[in-house]
Amino acid sequence: MAGPRPGTAPGGGVGAADLNLLRTFLAVYRSGSFTAAAGLLGLSQPTVTTQIRSLERQTGRELFERLPRGVAPTAVAHDLAARVAAPLDALAAATGQETAPHERAAPVHLAGPAELLCTRVLPALAPLAAEGVRLRITPGLTEPLLDELRAGRHDLVIATYRPRGRALTAVPLMDEEFTLVAAPVWADRVGARAADKGPAALHAVPLITYAEDLPIARRYWRHVFGTRLSCPAAVTVPDLRGVLAAVTAGAGFTVLPRYLCEAELASGALVPLHHPDDPPINTAYLAQRPGRPANPDVTRVRDLLIEAGRAW
Repeated sequence: MAGPRPGTAPGGGVGAADLNLLRTFLAVYRSGSFTAAAGLLGLSQPTVTTQIRSLERQTGRELFERLPRGVAPTAVAHDLAARVAAPLDALAAATGQETAPHERAAPVHLAGPAELLCTRVLPALAPLAAEGVRLRITPGLTEPLLDELRAGRHDLVIATYRPRGRALTAVPLMDEEFTLVAAPVWADRVGARAADKGPAALHAVPLITYAEDLPIARRYWRHVFGTRLSCPAAVTVPDLRGVLAAVTAGAGFTVLPRYLCEAELASGALVPLHHPDDPPINTAYLAQRPGRPANPDVTRVRDLLIEAGRAW
C-alpha cells in the first residue's frame, strides 16, 4: 500500500519538515496579504508566494483566494490555522524566536461609514492604538463593505443594516436618531409658514443631501409626515460631514443623525425644524465572519466598540 506523499501527514496534513512553510502560512493568514506577511517575516514577497504555493501543492488544497487587495483564507486555511497556530506560537516562544507584540500582531482591518468612523469610532479606539494595536480603517458604503468582509478584506465592518444570511454574524452597536435641521436664518423663514403648510413649507428651501436618491430625507418624510418627499436635491455631498458644513453655513435644510450635529444644535448654529414624538431611528451593527478570529486584537477592537456603543 502506498504511504502518504513526502512532506505530508496521513489525512493530508503537513509534516514536521514544513515548519518554515507553516510559519509563512500563519503570517499570511494573520496579516491578510503576501506583502504584509513578507514584511513580518523579513522575506521578499516572491519568496512568500513561492512558499504558499509549495504548501498548497503538498496539501493538495487551495489555502488562499487571491484578491485585488490581499488574500482571503479558504475553509481549508481556517482549519489549518486552527490546528497549527497555538503549537507554532508555543514553539516560537520556547526557542526564543517569538517576535515583539507590535511585530507579531497583524493590523485589524475595520470598515464602516466615514462619518461614524471619524466622530465616534476612532476616538473610542485611541487607547488601543496607544497600546500598540495596529488599525487599518476603510470608509465606505455598507453593501460593498459587507461583500469585502465576506471575501476576507476586512476583520470588522460597521453596517447600517443587519447582514442577511449565515456568512456573517452581527451584533447591534448603536441607534442613530435622525433630525430635521437648518441654520437659524432658514428656520426663521420656515417657521411662519410651517403652521399652515406643514412639510410643504420646506419645498422653497434648498435641500442638501449626500445622494441624489435622498435616502435619509425620504425615510424621514415617510416615517414622520406619512408622505412622499418630492423636492429634488439642491446640493449633494457624498459625506454627511460636508452636508453638515453646508447646512450650518446656510445653504439649506437636511436630515442628519443627531450624533453628528449635537454640537451645532447645542450652540444654536443649527435649529431643529421639527420635534416628532417618534423620530426615525436606525440601528448600526458590528459585523464579522463567524468563528474566533486568529488575530486576538480583532476581539479587543470588537469588545471596546461594543462597550463604547452602549454610551453612544
